Amino acid sequence: MTERDFYNAGAALAGVTQLDVPAMEVIYQLEVSGEAFYEKVAAIVGDEQAAELLLRNGREERAHARRIAKAISIKLGHEWQPSPEVESILPIPMPPTLDVEAFKGMIKGEISGDAGYQFWADNEPNEEVAKLLRLNGREESIHAERLNEVIALLS
Repeated sequence: MTERDFYNAGAALAGVTQLDVPAMEVIYQLEVSGEAFYEKVAAIVGDEQAAELLLRNGREERAHARRIAKAISIKLGHEWQPSPEVESILPIPMPPTLDVEAFKGMIKGEISGDAGYQFWADNEPNEEVAKLLRLNGREESIHAERLNEVIALLS
C-alpha cells in the first residue's frame, strides 16, 4: 500500500457524493497541507512576485480548513477540534525545480477542487454547510487564476 501523501490523500474522497465527518476530516487535512504545499512551491520559484501569489493561495488554503472545521461543527452540533493526526501536515514530496507542466497540474487540481466542492454543496442538506463548501470551491478557482499569473511571471 502506498503511503498517504498530499498528492494521493484525495483518493479517499473518490466516489463520495455526500460529505460525512470522516470525509470532511480528510478535506480538512488536505487544506491544512495545502498551505504547506504552497509555501514549498513559493520557496522553489525564485521570483518574489510569484512567491507572494503562491503564499496568498496557501493562506487561503488554511482559511478553507477553518471553514471545513466550522462545517464539521455545524454537522456535529458542537465545536469540533481536529485530532493531532487530522491536524498534521501530509508528506509533500517536492522536486528541486518546477516547470510549466507542474503549474498546469496545480491549476487542474484547483479547478477539480472547485468542482468537487460545488458537487458536495449540491448534495448537502444543511444550507449553512453548503454555503461554506461553495465559498471554498470558488476560491479554488481563484487559486487557479493566480497560478496562471505565476506561469506568466515565470515565463
